[in-house]
Amino acid sequence: MAGSHRASRGGGRAAAREARRQKARKRNQTIAAGVAVVVLVGGGGVAALNAFGGDKEPGAKSGNGPSDDKPTNSDVLADDKALLDAAGAKTLGATGTWAVTKTADGDSAPDNAFACQSQRFADPSGLRTWVRTLQNSTTKDTAVQYVDVSNDKATAAKTYNTVVHWLSQCTTPQTRLSAGYVTTGVGDRGVIAVFGQVPGAKTKYKTVAVTLAGQATMVIEHDTMAATPPRPDLVLATASAAAKKICAQTGGCASGAPIAKPALLPNVDTPGFMASVDLPLLDEIDKPWVSAPATSNDGTGCEKLGLKKSKAKYGTVTYVTPEAKVPTEFGFDDTVLKFATPTAAASYVSQIKKNVDACEKNVSNAKVESTGTVKTNTITGKSWKATYDTGDGKKFVYRIGIAGSGNRAVYVLFPVLKQLDLTDAAFNDTLARAADRSAAYK
Repeated sequence: MAGSHRASRGGGRAAAREARRQKARKRNQTIAAGVAVVVLVGGGGVAALNAFGGDKEPGAKSGNGPSDDKPTNSDVLADDKALLDAAGAKTLGATGTWAVTKTADGDSAPDNAFACQSQRFADPSGLRTWVRTLQNSTTKDTAVQYVDVSNDKATAAKTYNTVVHWLSQCTTPQTRLSAGYVTTGVGDRGVIAVFGQVPGAKTKYKTVAVTLAGQATMVIEHDTMAATPPRPDLVLATASAAAKKICAQTGGCASGAPIAKPALLPNVDTPGFMASVDLPLLDEIDKPWVSAPATSNDGTGCEKLGLKKSKAKYGTVTYVTPEAKVPTEFGFDDTVLKFATPTAAASYVSQIKKNVDACEKNVSNAKVESTGTVKTNTITGKSWKATYDTGDGKKFVYRIGIAGSGNRAVYVLFPVLKQLDLTDAAFNDTLARAADRSAAYK
């Protein structure tokens, strides 16, 4: 049974976001010698969307409100015999002993069973929902299986898209998308997302597999502590075995060996730009990032971006934390430029590098230090920390990054504030993510 549903969450956040964004856009600091810093802050590539379900629309998002379920005699997954058991969970880790800790149906399912779940039910009009939790007494790892059964396969496909959208647009505080994969050989289609929480000596990672299996949408999540993001192999094997048990009743099992291919979850809300879950994590910020379109500008003084003269199509998105107690100017800007050719993009990136590297010679009150490079098979970039001294005891510090990928260039900007800074590695990782995301910019 689907069970009772609660009223959907209200939202006063939109007004807060807009207020913070408007404040951010008005920031225009003149920092000496006639050099004006006009900044907006306050602020591998994406695979084909068809691999994630293809639809730009995520499907129904209501899930806590009253159900309009109609009586049904369907016995698809009517009991818990097809759910993941302790023996099946061994594929998540051979060390220690796994045990089922709780099994809930739609009447008793929690509002939030897995990472980034926005509402209690992905399909509020579905046949039934199952939630099973497991724990390893030795390693202290935990796992959860969530199964939402729809009335038919077409509705299940929409339910699957809804869950993928929840993950790709995750706004859980202090949670970042570390890696993503498209899976084949598991159900009809699927994805795996690896989320990391605020890093330390060891980070808590949540590896989440979403699988469409006939009439059912299944989520398998494995939570573990690790020094580096876990590979998808263990969750892939577990999801494959769990899906086969479900497919025996729902249909939709794929043939062939299960495979996970690296690919970021699609950002269908602002294609070509980072999703909020791509943004870096800071210990001091316990509220989620949110994004909004913004007016592009030519940088802080060093970059001389020359956007209007670049002959490129360009746009900017700014990211802020409107619910956090931070200065108005805190945030992150992501500007994407699309050129006619990869050669034109590479030439532009090269020129911006030269501009920033030579900034100290051309801007009297600027001090610039290199903070690293980004180099992959598809991305080339560089980052700096630029400090502007106003001469009256005030200094304005920014992290600047430029990178090229194919026929796109990305420029990212982050103001360094008191106790609100990123490491060089975290900033460069974000620059690389922005370049990856730019593949979807049209």
